[in-house]
Amino acid sequence: MSDSPEKPLRVEDGDELHEVIDDHDLVLVDCYTKGCTLCQAIEPVVGNVARATDATVVMVNPGNDLSLVETYDIRSVPTLLLFEDGDLVGRMADGFQGTDAVVGFVEEAAN
Repeated sequence: MSDSPEKPLRVEDGDELHEVIDDHDLVLVDCYTKGCTLCQAIEPVVGNVARATDATVVMVNPGNDLSLVETYDIRSVPTLLLFEDGDLVGRMADGFQGTDAVVGFVEEAAN
C-alpha cells in the first residue's frame, strides 16, 4: 500500500504502530512525549513531511507503551524512526530539525 495520508496518524501503542508499519511501504514514526517543547515544535514539520513525501507519518508517545522505548532504543525525544517494508532503515534523534532536513532524511534513507 503506497498511498499515504496527508497528515500524521496518531497511534496509542506498539500494536497499532506495528499495524501501520505492516500496512505501508514507507513509514516515518515520530516518538514524542506530552509537554516536550521540541516535540511540539517538530509536529508541524512531520505534517509537512507527510505532504511532501511518500512516507506515512505516525506519531506515538512511547510513554503509553514502554516496550517501544526498549524495542527501538529511544533515549530522547523527539526521535524519528524510518521504516521501509517493515524494516528500520533510519533514525534521527538530534532534537528539532526543519522540514528540509527531515524530508532529506526520509528520501536519503529510503533510497
